[in-house]
Amino acid sequence: MKQRVCKKEDFAVFLAKWNQVQNYTTPGMHFRIATWLQKSWQRGNVRLLLQAFRASGKSTLVALFSAWLLWQDPDLRILVLSAESRLSRKMTRMIRKIIEKHPLTANLNPKNPDQWAVDAFTVERSRVSRDPSVMACGIYSNITGMRADIIICDDVEVPNTCDTPDKREKLRERLIENDFILVPGGTQLYIGTPHSYYSIYADTPRREIGEEDIFLKDFERKTIPILNERGESEWPERYALKDIDRIRRMAGPVKFASQMMLMPANILDSRLDPALLRRYDDDLVFQEIQKTAVLSIASRKIVSASAWWDPSFGKGTGDASVLAVVYTDEDGDYWLHRVEYITATEKAGEDMATLQCQKICDIARELYLPSVAVETNGIGKFLPAILRRELADAKIPCTVIEKNSRKAKDVRILESFDAIMAARALHVHESVYKTRFITEMQEWRPSLTHMKDDGLDAAAGALSLEPARIRKQYGPITKLWSGSGKGHMARTDFDI
Repeated sequence: MKQRVCKKEDFAVFLAKWNQVQNYTTPGMHFRIATWLQKSWQRGNVRLLLQAFRASGKSTLVALFSAWLLWQDPDLRILVLSAESRLSRKMTRMIRKIIEKHPLTANLNPKNPDQWAVDAFTVERSRVSRDPSVMACGIYSNITGMRADIIICDDVEVPNTCDTPDKREKLRERLIENDFILVPGGTQLYIGTPHSYYSIYADTPRREIGEEDIFLKDFERKTIPILNERGESEWPERYALKDIDRIRRMAGPVKFASQMMLMPANILDSRLDPALLRRYDDDLVFQEIQKTAVLSIASRKIVSASAWWDPSFGKGTGDASVLAVVYTDEDGDYWLHRVEYITATEKAGEDMATLQCQKICDIARELYLPSVAVETNGIGKFLPAILRRELADAKIPCTVIEKNSRKAKDVRILESFDAIMAARALHVHESVYKTRFITEMQEWRPSLTHMKDDGLDAAAGALSLEPARIRKQYGPITKLWSGSGKGHMARTDFDI
């Protein structure tokens, strides 16, 4: 890292003088941020991330820091990127006002302000450049051909840029292009708060979506939640503990954790909260006790099982083919043990339908499934016959049940998950967390179209097949793990 020399007064002094002009006092938290910004700049750190709770004044501090940097070196070029042009112009306007009003920056005001606009302006400088001193752009603006010594990413992550997997991927792709705008040795400074569990600011990789490293790898971080490790307010002059409690109650626990404590979480309204799930990593155990087959999970005896296959041959952005397996124990708890997104490698002489059915057969054998329900809407009409054939060839004693879904998908999902999750009665296996099922649950909202919910839909189907049970108080022990030795089909008016 190339060390930089501070030619003029420290940023903390610059900050204090500005606040004095504005008749403000400078809180200790702002001095700590100012010190971190200056020391990072002097050490030559070119990759910085500042996270501070909402309404902490971080954007104003970075605007002052930008003015201070121009005071140190008027030839610098600063690009401000935000989720929307309106937000970036707000930052640029603040920098310009500071330069106009600060007692130390009078020499930066140009004699002929031909470039002194809200979205771009140029200070008095010695170097001739086609790029302005400060320019504001939206994150998706066309900035090809620009060059910058410093790029400030101010609130590039907001709900509109991160509320779906496609938007998050698009945001990351765009931000990677910053390296082509920066001059060699240029600085990137991110400021913001997380708006998604899969935030660009996350400090651990999200393995379930294929991340090997965090997005802002090798960035020096300064993170200031509203409460410190001792439970004290970081800005007690403005936010007393009673004020923080009020904010927590009004915002709700998830939004408070994300926006005030800087813990990445899904802050969008959702009917399905993964925090209500009970995670486990126990295997399915098969035993023969007194010549009776018994299945158990975590020492809990299993009394029934349901599997629901929602087939698809779609590729890319199409629907996924998903099998969900749910067990119920004798106390009435549900165990979502497998959510399998079916993929099959094409083989010579084998069609894709047969290959997928063979994969279902393997899972049926592994998990001792007594039956598999196949959703016959659409392409599923001809699959039950193929699956029966493959099960028979593999000598797997598993029944195939044909199901036609008539209810709207949103209704099916809500009816299956809502009450069970509210009762904290749904256990989810560790392997399911490694799929995109949890992402689907975090982002699912009723009536929102173009949403990935294939895993949710399959799991809802499996749950709908399981009977409601109450905790056993008395009576004989179930002889077979799947219930009695005989089956009975009842006629009902219910639509599944």
